[in-house]
Amino acid sequence: MQPLNFPAYPFRFKSSENKVHIFDQIRKKFIQLQPEEWVRQHVVSFLITEKNYPKSLINVEKELIINSLKKRYDILGYNPDGSIELIVECKAPSVKITQNTFDQIARYNLQVQANYLMVTNGLDHYFCKMDYEQEKYIFLKDIPAYML
Repeated sequence: MQPLNFPAYPFRFKSSENKVHIFDQIRKKFIQLQPEEWVRQHVVSFLITEKNYPKSLINVEKELIINSLKKRYDILGYNPDGSIELIVECKAPSVKITQNTFDQIARYNLQVQANYLMVTNGLDHYFCKMDYEQEKYIFLKDIPAYML
């Protein structure tokens, strides 16, 4: 897999049936390594290692119902009270981040009401704080570290 715009993390890998798998520390199982999964696992490690998110408050790839359609978000970071601090949309490194990507995370966020949004393809990262009163994103250079 290609190097990404994240620090190097000590991932665990295994091979089975001629496919490489990477260990997901949140789901506690090996997941087939695909380009988007490579990005997803870097973001999880980034949130835990660089942003101090507790593993117990991170959720990966769960179903979301939007306009009666089943969708899957990539990563959610929770607050201890159960509210959602962060939603992350991951794309493969070959996928350019476009307005469509922001539209997708905005639709998901209508449902989850996160305080922060992150969109990344592993090479380019975009961070936003939500301003619900003004109904707009405020672009940031980075997301803040998790605070207990």
